[in-house]
Amino acid sequence: MGNVIVGALRNGWQGLWNPEVWVYLGEKALAVALILLGIRLTLVLSRPVFDRLFRWPSGPSARRMGRSQSPEALERRYRTLTALSASVVRYVAYFIGAVMILEELGFKTSSILTAAGIGGLAVGFGAQNLVRDVITGFFILFEDQFAVGDYVAIGTREGIVEEVGLRVTRVRGFGGELYIIPNGQITEVTNYMGPAMRVMFPVEIAYEADVDRAIRVLQALFDELKGTLASLVAGPTVLGVDNLGPSGVQILVWAQAKPMEQWAVARELKRAIKKRLDREGIEIPYPHQTVILRQAAPQAGNPDREGGPQA
Repeated sequence: MGNVIVGALRNGWQGLWNPEVWVYLGEKALAVALILLGIRLTLVLSRPVFDRLFRWPSGPSARRMGRSQSPEALERRYRTLTALSASVVRYVAYFIGAVMILEELGFKTSSILTAAGIGGLAVGFGAQNLVRDVITGFFILFEDQFAVGDYVAIGTREGIVEEVGLRVTRVRGFGGELYIIPNGQITEVTNYMGPAMRVMFPVEIAYEADVDRAIRVLQALFDELKGTLASLVAGPTVLGVDNLGPSGVQILVWAQAKPMEQWAVARELKRAIKKRLDREGIEIPYPHQTVILRQAAPQAGNPDREGGPQA
């Protein structure tokens, strides 16, 4: 405490009636009140800053990110980032305010800060992976690398994202298995949730078939399917001869489908292609073998051999 308070305490209760004591206490109370007001203003004014900072992907920038986003996904991302940033600012403001108040009250905060620095350093060394997970998780959310409901491949794991947290990401595989991946281990992500997903596969016909006729048959089929498959975004169309395989000619087929519908579209196209080629009599090659049996010629003078001289 200040020398004024110390002197007042030495003089007993009468010393407390000294005007200098009340002036000193009033100054300190005003300083503490101003610090608390500064903390409050910092927390209040930071909210509009975060609102403007994190709501920008809902505008034209979201379209430049390469995929459409639902309003629900944008709102969820906004709430997550805003809450996280507000929490960080709140703790920092409270810590700085507490140190300033202790300084005003006459406490030496240098030793407190030193102890806090040593303790933070020790915690940092012991929790490096945790800090890395949290920082990586923040940038995953901030950069919108993927969101809940996206189909992604993270390393060797593939599936639908169920949860994106600050420390871990949960991915559900098609077999029902749940992958819990620490964010710090996410170094490369493949996101399959673009505005339109490619469907491309070869159709093989026999060498004996007429290639031009096969292409016309396939394109006519695709023109019929364009109005029946709701999941199609573009195509399907025949790109042409892609390869001359060991048993047939490969014709490349291309289309675009809605996200998460590309596999169903590919299956439907292959089924329709098989039925149409069968109807048109265009052979689809398959592996087969021809076995040739040869009979050894009979030796002359050997009556036991078939076809030899008879007794």
